[in-house]
Amino acid sequence: MIDNRIQQFIMNGILMLIAIAMIAPLLLLFISSITDEKALVANGYSYFPETLSIGAYTYIADNSEMIFSAYGITILVTLIGTFIGLIITAMMSFALSVRGVPGTSIISFLVFFTMLFNGGLVPSYIMWTSLGVVNTIWAYVFPFLLTNAFNIILIRSYFATNIPNEIYESAKIDGAGYYRIFATMVLPLGKPILVTIGLFTGLNYWNDWQNGLYFITQPDMLSIQALLNKMNQNIQAVISYTSVSSSSAATIPHVSIRMAIAFVAILPILAMYPFLQKYFASGIMGGAVKG
Repeated sequence: MIDNRIQQFIMNGILMLIAIAMIAPLLLLFISSITDEKALVANGYSYFPETLSIGAYTYIADNSEMIFSAYGITILVTLIGTFIGLIITAMMSFALSVRGVPGTSIISFLVFFTMLFNGGLVPSYIMWTSLGVVNTIWAYVFPFLLTNAFNIILIRSYFATNIPNEIYESAKIDGAGYYRIFATMVLPLGKPILVTIGLFTGLNYWNDWQNGLYFITQPDMLSIQALLNKMNQNIQAVISYTSVSSSSAATIPHVSIRMAIAFVAILPILAMYPFLQKYFASGIMGGAVKG
């Protein structure tokens, strides 16, 4: 009994340290966003700043049109990309998990092959630009993020392990086709892994800034992460976009505004995660079983 208590105490201590290590950067991000600009420049980032200021959030409020426009693009891209990507990934995983479907071994090899090799950035950029995605919503949705081999393999393993093939056979005897089986049986039974992969996909879309860097040149098409990246590269991009005069540019909280926008950008993810966390254990554990 004593040994069990000691082990439990040690494990609780380790988990507490891990939790602190995860929360500490978020706390520093928030404190930096409400630190006075002069104190931040002079003393650097600190959990105990000398002077507090809400100048960064005042700036966000004053330029809410720019921020909310970027926010709206990010939300729209995340919703569209996650939905389309999850449907494509789930359908392909379902096809690969059904025994007896011709060509699954070849397709599985090709899927796995993409985990090891790809065409590279330059050919991909040329291909996507030739398809006319530049300065459109689809520039955020399609390139690089729509689906990946790891997610396909994970969902396929979950389907093959947790959904008996006999269910498919029974449904086909009753006259159901594969589309009906997928919609009425596979999707409900695969909810844990689909929610898990959907959240991972949504996080990738929400945090993506590379597609905005490669394919977006119009300021009004910047997502929140692409906008933050522009600000990190050159604060003058924000000044010129918001028509701020050069005389008042010095009053902009250059450093803390980046922290404030970064903090505001992660709030929806922080709010959504607790509602989806319960699916993680069953989804990941089920998908990790060898199919």
